Parts: sequence; structure tokens; C-alpha cells
Amino acid sequence: MAVFLYGVNRPELAPFQMPDRFRQEITFFMTPGGESGVPKLGPAEYWIRLTDAKSFLDDGCLRIVSPLDSASKAEIELSEEQESWLEWMIANQIEHVRFG
Repeated sequence: MAVFLYGVNRPELAPFQMPDRFRQEITFFMTPGGESGVPKLGPAEYWIRLTDAKSFLDDGCLRIVSPLDSASKAEIELSEEQESWLEWMIANQIEHVRFG
């Protein structure tokens, strides 16, 4: 099953298709609410700073900190779908997305 991501600030763009599992994975990419420049978000909406998107793409991985032990960190290689999605975000200057 697939899900579709829409650029909230770019409604004229066709949505980007991702695998259903991305509903959980997107939280690894999002900029936490309350940080500078992050607006109040609606249901199923996410904010990913362009600078962070570029960094994820350049690094080719995510760095995850364990919620149980902040000293435990892991690097997870980006999937091809995640790389394509980040490229779409960057090329279209999208920071605010929602699932449709």
C-alpha cells in the first residue's frame, strides 16, 4: 500500500508517493515542534527544515539516539525511496508536508 505526501506550501505540485511504512519513518526526519521557525502543524502534517533535508541527503543516513540511553546512537542508511523523497523536498523548496 502507498501513501502520498503533499507539499503544503506548494499545492500545485503532484503528491509524492511513498510506501505505507513511511508514516512511521517520517518522524525521524521531522523538526521538533517548538523549535524556531516551526509553525503550528495540523493532523498528519510535518515540518522538515530544508537544511536538515540537505544534511540527511548529503550524509546518506539518519542518526538516531536511543530514547532509553542518550549515549546510544545508531546510523541508519537512507533507503532509495527516502533519498528520492528528500530530493523532491529540496528541488521544490518544501519544508511543510502532509499525508493525504
